[in-house]
Amino acid sequence: MCNDNNTNSLAEILSVILVLQQNACVDSCLDSCDRPMLGGGPTCLVCNTRPVMIYTCGNGSIPWSMPVTKDSTATCLGNTDTCSTVFRVEKIEGTCCTFRVLQDNPDTTSLYPYTTTNSVFTMDLGCVCAIRCLTDTYVECV
Repeated sequence: MCNDNNTNSLAEILSVILVLQQNACVDSCLDSCDRPMLGGGPTCLVCNTRPVMIYTCGNGSIPWSMPVTKDSTATCLGNTDTCSTVFRVEKIEGTCCTFRVLQDNPDTTSLYPYTTTNSVFTMDLGCVCAIRCLTDTYVECV
């Protein structure tokens, strides 16, 4: 259900993720969205991103998707090649959060699953019913 309490809770969790990304360090604790440090691992010594997926109030069973480019004609209806459902928290102002779109890494030999894009969007957290945190990772150029 979408309400102010949910918006405040999500804003708090996303704020924690933003601070962690800004102060990335090597360590891990409980495997939850608001764990106090970004994790490292055998394939990633220093993580700088906690990727998230977003589920909106209107369609809570399908992850939100956005184009990986700034092309104004790009749409995500059934097009998985030009869209992504994985994002990086970039900024939070009140109950709005700015996300950067991450895309699958085209280099299949890379240890890192995502690459950055120049596509960003801001979302009112009142529209979000859930977030899903993915495994902490390193993303170049962020």
